[in-house]
Amino acid sequence: MPAGRTPLRRRLRGALLAATALVASGAIALALLWAALPDPAPLARVNPRTTALIEQRRGEARARRRAYRPRQVWVGLERISPRLVEAVLLSEDANFWGHDGIDWDAIQEAARRDLTQRRFAVGASTITQQLAKNLWFGTEKSLWRKAKEAILARKLERALTKRRILSLYLNVAEWDDGVFGIEAGARDRFGTSAAGLDTAQAVVMASMLPAPRRVDLGNPSTWVKRRSRRLLDRLRAAGRISADEHLHASAELDRILAGPTPGDDREEPPEEEAAPTAPAPPTVSPPPVAAAPASEAEAAPARGSEDADHQNGGAGTAGQAVMAPNEQGAAPHE
Repeated sequence: MPAGRTPLRRRLRGALLAATALVASGAIALALLWAALPDPAPLARVNPRTTALIEQRRGEARARRRAYRPRQVWVGLERISPRLVEAVLLSEDANFWGHDGIDWDAIQEAARRDLTQRRFAVGASTITQQLAKNLWFGTEKSLWRKAKEAILARKLERALTKRRILSLYLNVAEWDDGVFGIEAGARDRFGTSAAGLDTAQAVVMASMLPAPRRVDLGNPSTWVKRRSRRLLDRLRAAGRISADEHLHASAELDRILAGPTPGDDREEPPEEEAAPTAPAPPTVSPPPVAAAPASEAEAAPARGSEDADHQNGGAGTAGQAVMAPNEQGAAPHE
Protein backbone atom coordinates (compact mmCIF):
# COMPACT_ATOMS: atom_id res chain seq x y z
CA MET A 1 0.00 0.00 0.00
CA PRO A 2 1.46 3.40 -0.93
CA ALA A 3 2.61 5.30 2.14
CA GLY A 4 0.75 8.42 1.00
CA ARG A 5 -2.65 6.79 1.46
CA THR A 6 -2.29 6.21 5.19
CA PRO A 7 -2.33 9.92 6.20
CA LEU A 8 -5.26 10.49 3.84
CA ARG A 9 -7.25 7.67 5.43
CA ARG A 10 -6.42 9.01 8.86
CA ARG A 11 -7.66 12.45 7.89
CA LEU A 12 -10.87 11.00 6.44
CA ARG A 13 -11.40 8.87 9.54
CA GLY A 14 -10.85 11.90 11.74
CA ALA A 15 -13.28 14.00 9.71
CA LEU A 16 -15.90 11.25 9.89
CA LEU A 17 -15.49 10.92 13.66
CA ALA A 18 -15.75 14.69 14.06
CA ALA A 19 -18.91 14.81 11.96
CA THR A 20 -20.42 11.93 13.92
CA ALA A 21 -19.61 13.66 17.21
CA LEU A 22 -21.14 16.89 15.91
CA VAL A 23 -24.36 15.15 14.87
CA ALA A 24 -24.56 13.31 18.19
CA SER A 25 -23.99 16.52 20.12
CA GLY A 26 -26.70 18.27 18.10
CA ALA A 27 -29.14 15.44 18.76
CA ILE A 28 -28.42 15.53 22.49
CA ALA A 29 -28.81 19.32 22.59
CA LEU A 30 -32.11 19.06 20.71
CA ALA A 31 -33.37 16.39 23.10
CA LEU A 32 -32.41 18.49 26.11
CA LEU A 33 -34.09 21.57 24.66
CA TRP A 34 -37.23 19.55 23.86
CA ALA A 35 -37.38 18.37 27.48
CA ALA A 36 -36.68 21.85 28.88
CA LEU A 37 -39.41 23.66 26.93
CA PRO A 38 -43.01 23.75 28.24
CA ASP A 39 -45.32 20.77 27.90
CA PRO A 40 -48.45 21.95 26.04
CA ALA A 41 -50.48 18.83 26.89
CA PRO A 42 -52.60 20.57 29.59
CA LEU A 43 -53.87 22.97 26.92
CA ALA A 44 -55.80 20.09 25.37
CA ARG A 45 -58.35 20.37 28.19
CA VAL A 46 -58.00 23.81 29.76
CA ASN A 47 -57.38 27.33 28.49
CA PRO A 48 -54.46 29.53 29.56
CA ARG A 49 -55.30 32.25 32.07
CA THR A 50 -52.78 34.52 30.38
CA THR A 51 -50.12 34.49 27.66
CA ALA A 52 -46.62 35.87 27.24
CA LEU A 53 -47.99 38.49 24.84
CA ILE A 54 -50.65 39.66 27.32
CA GLU A 55 -48.04 39.89 30.07
CA GLN A 56 -45.68 41.75 27.74
CA ARG A 57 -48.40 44.30 26.98
CA ARG A 58 -49.12 44.57 30.70
CA GLY A 59 -45.44 45.30 31.33
CA GLU A 60 -45.39 47.91 28.57
CA ALA A 61 -48.41 49.63 30.07
CA ARG A 62 -46.86 49.53 33.54
CA ALA A 63 -43.66 51.09 32.18
CA ARG A 64 -45.77 53.94 30.79
CA ARG A 65 -47.75 54.17 34.03
CA ARG A 66 -50.98 53.28 32.27
CA ALA A 67 -53.81 51.10 33.51
CA TYR A 68 -54.13 47.83 31.64
CA ARG A 69 -57.30 45.75 31.51
CA PRO A 70 -57.12 43.24 28.64
CA ARG A 71 -60.42 42.19 27.10
CA GLN A 72 -60.82 38.53 26.17
CA VAL A 73 -63.85 36.23 25.89
CA TRP A 74 -63.33 32.59 25.00
CA VAL A 75 -65.58 31.00 22.37
CA GLY A 76 -65.51 27.68 20.54
CA LEU A 77 -65.02 27.23 16.81
CA GLU A 78 -68.73 26.63 16.38
CA ARG A 79 -69.32 30.16 17.67
CA ILE A 80 -66.97 31.80 15.19
CA SER A 81 -68.00 32.87 11.69
CA PRO A 82 -66.84 30.24 9.17
CA ARG A 83 -65.83 33.10 6.86
CA LEU A 84 -63.49 34.43 9.54
CA VAL A 85 -61.91 31.01 10.00
CA GLU A 86 -61.49 30.56 6.25
CA ALA A 87 -60.05 34.06 5.85
CA VAL A 88 -57.52 33.58 8.66
CA LEU A 89 -56.42 30.19 7.35
CA LEU A 90 -56.02 31.47 3.80
CA SER A 91 -54.19 34.59 4.94
CA GLU A 92 -51.95 33.15 7.64
CA ASP A 93 -51.49 29.44 6.94
CA ALA A 94 -53.13 28.00 3.82
CA ASN A 95 -51.58 24.57 4.44
CA PHE A 96 -52.62 24.43 8.11
CA TRP A 97 -54.40 21.08 7.81
CA GLY A 98 -51.47 19.52 5.94
CA HIS A 99 -48.31 20.39 7.89
CA ASP A 100 -46.99 19.18 11.24
CA GLY A 101 -46.34 22.60 12.74
CA ILE A 102 -43.74 23.85 10.26
CA ASP A 103 -44.56 24.45 6.60
CA TRP A 104 -41.32 23.72 4.76
CA ASP A 105 -42.83 24.57 1.36
CA ALA A 106 -43.84 28.01 2.66
CA ILE A 107 -40.35 28.53 4.10
CA GLN A 108 -38.78 27.77 0.72
CA GLU A 109 -41.19 30.09 -1.07
CA ALA A 110 -40.59 32.87 1.46
CA ALA A 111 -36.81 32.48 1.09
CA ARG A 112 -37.12 32.64 -2.70
CA ARG A 113 -39.22 35.81 -2.60
CA ASP A 114 -36.96 37.41 0.02
CA LEU A 115 -33.93 36.77 -2.20
CA THR A 116 -35.77 38.19 -5.21
CA GLN A 117 -36.75 41.34 -3.33
CA ARG A 118 -33.43 41.44 -1.43
CA ARG A 119 -35.15 41.94 1.91
CA PHE A 120 -37.15 40.00 4.47
CA ALA A 121 -40.50 40.66 2.82
CA VAL A 122 -42.38 37.42 3.39
CA GLY A 123 -42.95 35.49 6.61
CA ALA A 124 -43.52 31.75 6.77
CA SER A 125 -44.68 31.16 10.34
CA THR A 126 -47.56 28.73 10.61
CA ILE A 127 -50.56 29.30 12.85
CA THR A 128 -49.04 26.73 15.23
CA GLN A 129 -45.80 28.69 15.39
CA GLN A 130 -47.71 31.93 15.92
CA LEU A 131 -49.64 30.29 18.75
CA ALA A 132 -46.37 29.19 20.38
CA LYS A 133 -45.04 32.73 20.06
CA ASN A 134 -48.16 34.28 21.60
CA LEU A 135 -48.28 31.77 24.47
CA TRP A 136 -44.62 31.69 25.47
CA PHE A 137 -42.55 34.46 23.83
CA GLY A 138 -44.51 37.59 22.97
CA THR A 139 -42.85 39.75 20.30
CA GLU A 140 -39.30 38.82 21.26
CA LYS A 141 -37.15 38.66 18.12
CA SER A 142 -34.11 36.41 17.86
CA LEU A 143 -32.93 33.30 16.02
CA TRP A 144 -32.86 31.50 19.37
CA ARG A 145 -36.52 32.33 19.92
CA LYS A 146 -37.37 31.09 16.41
CA ALA A 147 -35.63 27.79 17.17
CA LYS A 148 -37.56 27.33 20.41
CA GLU A 149 -40.77 28.40 18.66
CA ALA A 150 -40.27 25.71 16.01
CA ILE A 151 -39.75 23.01 18.65
CA LEU A 152 -42.82 24.14 20.60
CA ALA A 153 -44.84 24.09 17.38
CA ARG A 154 -43.95 20.42 16.97
CA LYS A 155 -44.85 19.75 20.61
CA LEU A 156 -48.21 21.50 20.14
CA GLU A 157 -48.97 19.41 17.07
CA ARG A 158 -48.18 16.21 18.96
CA ALA A 159 -50.22 17.11 22.04
CA LEU A 160 -53.30 18.80 20.54
CA THR A 161 -55.71 18.31 17.66
CA LYS A 162 -55.66 20.73 14.77
CA ARG A 163 -59.06 22.06 15.82
CA ARG A 164 -57.80 22.77 19.32
CA ILE A 165 -54.71 24.56 18.00
CA LEU A 166 -56.89 26.69 15.73
CA SER A 167 -59.32 27.46 18.55
CA LEU A 168 -56.52 28.49 20.90
CA TYR A 169 -54.94 30.69 18.25
CA LEU A 170 -58.18 32.53 17.46
CA ASN A 171 -58.83 33.05 21.17
CA VAL A 172 -55.41 34.47 22.10
CA ALA A 173 -54.51 36.45 18.95
CA GLU A 174 -54.23 40.21 19.43
CA TRP A 175 -56.77 42.29 17.50
CA ASP A 176 -56.34 45.76 19.02
CA ASP A 177 -54.64 47.44 21.95
CA GLY A 178 -55.66 45.32 24.94
CA VAL A 179 -58.04 43.21 22.87
CA PHE A 180 -57.35 39.48 22.60
CA GLY A 181 -59.37 36.76 20.91
CA ILE A 182 -61.81 36.97 18.05
CA GLU A 183 -64.92 37.46 20.20
CA ALA A 184 -63.55 40.58 21.91
CA GLY A 185 -61.96 41.64 18.61
CA ALA A 186 -65.21 41.42 16.65
CA ARG A 187 -67.06 43.41 19.28
CA ASP A 188 -64.27 46.01 19.46
CA ARG A 189 -63.97 46.49 15.69
CA PHE A 190 -67.49 45.92 14.42
CA GLY A 191 -69.81 45.78 17.42
CA THR A 192 -70.84 42.21 16.67
CA SER A 193 -70.04 38.73 17.93
CA ALA A 194 -67.46 36.43 16.38
CA ALA A 195 -70.36 34.42 14.97
CA GLY A 196 -71.94 37.53 13.48
CA LEU A 197 -69.00 38.64 11.34
CA ASP A 198 -69.96 38.87 7.66
CA THR A 199 -67.56 38.15 4.79
CA ALA A 200 -66.17 41.67 4.41
CA GLN A 201 -65.71 42.09 8.16
CA ALA A 202 -64.02 38.68 8.40
CA VAL A 203 -61.60 39.63 5.62
CA VAL A 204 -60.66 42.87 7.38
CA MET A 205 -60.15 41.10 10.71
CA ALA A 206 -57.87 38.51 9.11
CA SER A 207 -55.97 41.12 7.10
CA MET A 208 -54.99 43.21 10.12
CA LEU A 209 -53.28 40.33 11.98
CA PRO A 210 -49.69 41.33 11.09
CA ALA A 211 -50.05 44.59 13.05
CA PRO A 212 -53.53 44.94 14.60
CA ARG A 213 -52.60 47.71 17.04
CA ARG A 214 -51.56 49.88 14.10
CA VAL A 215 -54.92 49.60 12.34
CA ASP A 216 -57.42 52.45 12.52
CA LEU A 217 -60.49 51.58 10.44
CA GLY A 218 -61.50 55.24 10.50
CA ASN A 219 -58.26 56.03 8.67
CA PRO A 220 -57.23 52.74 7.07
CA SER A 221 -53.68 52.43 5.78
CA THR A 222 -52.93 51.35 2.23
CA TRP A 223 -51.53 48.02 3.42
CA VAL A 224 -54.81 47.13 5.16
CA LYS A 225 -56.85 48.02 2.09
CA ARG A 226 -54.61 46.02 -0.23
CA ARG A 227 -54.43 42.96 1.99
CA SER A 228 -58.20 42.97 2.49
CA ARG A 229 -59.03 43.21 -1.20
CA ARG A 230 -56.47 40.59 -2.17
CA LEU A 231 -57.73 38.23 0.52
CA LEU A 232 -61.32 38.64 -0.63
CA ASP A 233 -60.23 37.84 -4.19
CA ARG A 234 -58.33 34.78 -2.93
CA LEU A 235 -61.43 33.52 -1.14
CA ARG A 236 -63.30 33.73 -4.44
CA ALA A 237 -60.45 32.11 -6.42
CA ALA A 238 -60.26 29.26 -3.89
CA GLY A 239 -63.99 28.62 -4.25
CA ARG A 240 -64.75 29.58 -0.65
CA ILE A 241 -67.34 32.16 -1.69
CA SER A 242 -69.63 32.55 -4.69
CA ALA A 243 -69.48 35.28 -7.30
CA ASP A 244 -72.54 36.97 -5.79
CA GLU A 245 -71.07 36.84 -2.29
CA HIS A 246 -67.81 38.27 -3.62
CA LEU A 247 -69.66 41.12 -5.31
CA HIS A 248 -71.67 41.96 -2.20
CA ALA A 249 -68.61 41.70 0.07
CA SER A 250 -66.59 43.94 -2.27
CA ALA A 251 -69.15 46.70 -1.91
CA GLU A 252 -69.21 46.26 1.86
CA LEU A 253 -65.40 46.26 1.96
CA ASP A 254 -65.32 49.57 0.09
CA ARG A 255 -67.69 51.01 2.69
CA ILE A 256 -65.62 49.73 5.65
CA LEU A 257 -62.35 51.04 4.18
CA ALA A 258 -63.73 54.32 2.80
CA GLY A 259 -61.97 56.55 5.33
CA PRO A 260 -59.01 58.74 4.39
CA THR A 261 -55.52 57.30 4.67
CA PRO A 262 -53.53 58.39 7.73
CA GLY A 263 -50.66 60.84 7.63
CA ASP A 264 -48.16 58.05 8.33
CA ASP A 265 -49.60 55.80 5.63
CA ARG A 266 -47.76 52.59 4.81
CA GLU A 267 -47.90 50.24 1.86
CA GLU A 268 -46.53 47.30 3.88
CA PRO A 269 -47.51 46.14 7.38
CA PRO A 270 -45.29 47.75 10.03
CA GLU A 271 -43.02 45.64 12.18
CA GLU A 272 -44.40 44.33 15.46
CA GLU A 273 -43.45 46.79 18.15
CA ALA A 274 -41.95 45.55 21.41
CA ALA A 275 -41.16 48.00 24.21
CA PRO A 276 -37.51 47.61 25.30
CA THR A 277 -38.46 48.62 28.85
CA ALA A 278 -40.93 45.76 29.22
CA PRO A 279 -39.79 42.67 31.12
CA ALA A 280 -38.93 39.70 28.98
CA PRO A 281 -41.80 37.20 28.89
CA PRO A 282 -41.17 33.79 30.46
CA THR A 283 -40.09 31.09 28.03
CA VAL A 284 -39.39 28.11 30.24
CA SER A 285 -42.77 27.45 31.82
CA PRO A 286 -46.24 27.01 30.34
CA PRO A 287 -48.79 29.81 30.75
CA PRO A 288 -51.07 29.37 33.77
CA VAL A 289 -54.19 27.44 32.92
CA ALA A 290 -57.70 27.65 34.27
CA ALA A 291 -58.52 25.18 37.02
CA ALA A 292 -61.84 24.12 35.48
CA PRO A 293 -62.02 21.88 32.41
CA ALA A 294 -62.57 23.81 29.20
CA SER A 295 -65.95 22.21 28.61
CA GLU A 296 -67.35 23.59 31.85
CA ALA A 297 -67.09 27.30 31.11
CA GLU A 298 -66.98 27.98 27.41
CA ALA A 299 -67.98 31.62 27.40
CA ALA A 300 -66.19 32.80 30.54
CA PRO A 301 -63.05 34.92 30.08
CA ALA A 302 -59.89 32.79 29.88
CA ARG A 303 -61.90 29.61 30.20
CA GLY A 304 -63.67 27.32 27.78
CA SER A 305 -62.93 25.20 24.76
CA GLU A 306 -64.15 24.61 21.28
CA ASP A 307 -65.35 21.19 22.42
CA ALA A 308 -67.93 22.74 24.76
CA ASP A 309 -70.26 23.57 21.90
CA HIS A 310 -70.69 19.87 21.20
CA GLN A 311 -72.61 19.68 24.45
CA ASN A 312 -75.05 22.28 23.15
CA GLY A 313 -76.35 20.55 20.08
CA GLY A 314 -73.22 19.42 18.28
CA ALA A 315 -71.09 21.11 15.65
CA GLY A 316 -72.76 23.71 13.53
CA THR A 317 -71.87 25.17 10.16
CA ALA A 318 -68.73 26.86 11.40
CA GLY A 319 -67.44 23.67 12.94
CA GLN A 320 -67.94 21.76 9.70
CA ALA A 321 -66.17 24.48 7.74
CA VAL A 322 -62.94 24.23 9.72
CA MET A 323 -62.59 20.47 10.07
CA ALA A 324 -59.80 18.79 8.18
CA PRO A 325 -60.99 16.06 5.80
CA ASN A 326 -59.70 13.28 8.06
CA GLU A 327 -61.22 14.86 11.18
CA GLN A 328 -64.84 14.96 10.03
CA GLY A 329 -66.98 13.44 12.75
CA ALA A 330 -63.98 12.81 15.02
CA ALA A 331 -64.53 12.90 18.76
CA PRO A 332 -63.02 15.82 20.69
CA HIS A 333 -59.41 15.26 21.66
CA GLU A 334 -59.32 13.83 25.16
